Amino acid sequence: MTETHEDTTVVIIGAGVAGLTLGNFLLRNGVDCTVLEKHPRAYVEKRQRAGTIDTYGVRLFRAWGLEEVLAGDPIPHSEGGFYLDGHAMPVDVDDDDNESMYCPQQVLVRNLTEVFLREGGDLRYEAADVALENLTEGHPVVRYQDADGTARVIRGDHIAGCDGFHGVSRRSVPASELTEYAHEYGYSWLSVLAATETEPSGMAIHERGLAGMIPRGPGASRVYLQCAVDDTPEQWPDERVWSELEARFGTPPARGEILSRQIVPLRSVVFDPMSYGSLYLLGDAAHIVPPMSAKGIHLALHDAEVFARAVIRRVKDGDADLLDSYSQSCLDHVWNYQAFASWITDLMHNAGYSGYEGEFKKQIARAELQRQFTSEAANRLFSELTSGTN
Repeated sequence: MTETHEDTTVVIIGAGVAGLTLGNFLLRNGVDCTVLEKHPRAYVEKRQRAGTIDTYGVRLFRAWGLEEVLAGDPIPHSEGGFYLDGHAMPVDVDDDDNESMYCPQQVLVRNLTEVFLREGGDLRYEAADVALENLTEGHPVVRYQDADGTARVIRGDHIAGCDGFHGVSRRSVPASELTEYAHEYGYSWLSVLAATETEPSGMAIHERGLAGMIPRGPGASRVYLQCAVDDTPEQWPDERVWSELEARFGTPPARGEILSRQIVPLRSVVFDPMSYGSLYLLGDAAHIVPPMSAKGIHLALHDAEVFARAVIRRVKDGDADLLDSYSQSCLDHVWNYQAFASWITDLMHNAGYSGYEGEFKKQIARAELQRQFTSEAANRLFSELTSGTN
């Protein structure tokens, strides 16, 4: 079979938030890069995922001249509420320093894509059978088959693995070279996509378990219900979903057609190191935080900025120090946010259902919640959590 050979500086595997943010950063600083994505463009831009962009993320895009990617469709969205035992709790903070915003991930990805392509970026969809070679010697090589069935080979200086937890990038690192740190929380979420406006909106803590109803675009909402780890989607027919939402929020929800449902185990995962030779792992390829923390996008953006600055330094100044320290720099930040994610996840779940860690931990969690509601900084945190969960 005939192969086509090309050269670039950075090959980016994956056209999600981390990959496209990195691509835009590099492109705007004169660094050649090619982005490979295994799915079609339509699939990537319609994939429904959460989109809490915290103050760091908003200011990051602004600093790199990409504030326009935060604009988009005027998606209907009411301010999220917080409910405890069926009663609404006050979440109202006037903080000029808080610039966090809600932007569904599919909107952010679409905007990042449009800017990247408009600026002349090289983005290739439907890249099949991606294989990474020569990661620890010489120039790394990426082989793949394009949508027309042509075998292609790209040689670069660096590879950025931004293709998620199940992607080929991390699987290309020998298991002996990685340490996996993981924690299972002992409960799962039923995640439901429903064709309905979000009412009520926000998060609810109840003795039956945590619940959430978060907007995902015009006429679409994501429903979350805490459930047992061994539950199956078949155990959650439509009527049970809506009745549980009503019980946990204390008010009837706006019902609609349920489009999909899945069980999502809650877990935290970190892989160390986040680099192997010329391969660097970003975002979910390197770490997972539970969705309760709403920090998945934050960590992906942080990785992208750290790596972008390191590559730009290497290309422009010949200085590889930032690349050499990439993994440790990111891991210090990742562990800090894993600590936060673990805290908020246990707090929110223990405060309702006592079957996980018992009544003592439930009362401790409730005391902590009451304390948090008297803290302005913590109150702002709960406002972010109820406006969109990753």
